[in-house]
Amino acid sequence: MAGKTSEPVAPIQSVDRAIQILQFLTDAPELSTSEIARRLGVHRSTASRILATLENRDVVEQVAERGAFRLGLGILRMAYPVSTRFDLARDGQAVCDALAETTQETTNIAILDQGHAVTITQSTGQQMVGVAGQYVGQRVPLHATSTGKLLLAHATNEVWEQVISQPLERYTDATQQELSQLADELRTIRQQGWSSAIGEWEEGINALAVPVWDATGHLVAAVSVTAPAFRMPETRFDEFLTHVQSAAKDFEARLGFSRVVPTAP
Repeated sequence: MAGKTSEPVAPIQSVDRAIQILQFLTDAPELSTSEIARRLGVHRSTASRILATLENRDVVEQVAERGAFRLGLGILRMAYPVSTRFDLARDGQAVCDALAETTQETTNIAILDQGHAVTITQSTGQQMVGVAGQYVGQRVPLHATSTGKLLLAHATNEVWEQVISQPLERYTDATQQELSQLADELRTIRQQGWSSAIGEWEEGINALAVPVWDATGHLVAAVSVTAPAFRMPETRFDEFLTHVQSAAKDFEARLGFSRVVPTAP
């Protein structure tokens, strides 16, 4: 099988011109069809056809009273996931630091990515005996961690099918390996609004996770605190949950999200 060539790929002219138009409208609030054609170096009819296609996709819109074009709201919808990703990492660190300061335990924020929970930021507590925590970028299983189960509880059926397509890996004696029991636990997580992992990923280590919702009621991340079981036993979960829930609300406020709590199915 032939290897990949290092030669540059020739651009598709129509696609390249469409992107140029979007760049023009990024620099200028609005431009006429004639001006866009001049900048592209093409006939006005060519520019008009490309603009019509972009307008049909809602990424540009025509200013009716002047006949000029400007960027459309479709651009915002496409840019939103990217901007949110950057905001999650930036603002998430401040949230993790504050939560770690309050609880004196390891905290992290994770997102769902390709069938795993991925840690995007974390902060370690100042206890003499702590936990190593999950390093930034680490992919952890959805069925054995507090953040993973929280993300899985609100994931699509496609993600669930991916998880159950193979046997659930066992990490400790407490790791959940029965699909029916895992499904029951996920329903409970949706109803109560938080998840836990009690020695399921690492023996003697407990964790709690709380959801971070966007303004439309979609789950965008999970905030968690992790500690040795002797410092965060189940009898103290309510105490720690208060702090983690407060951190989640702070995170949502930093991201500019209004508090929307979806109704549990």
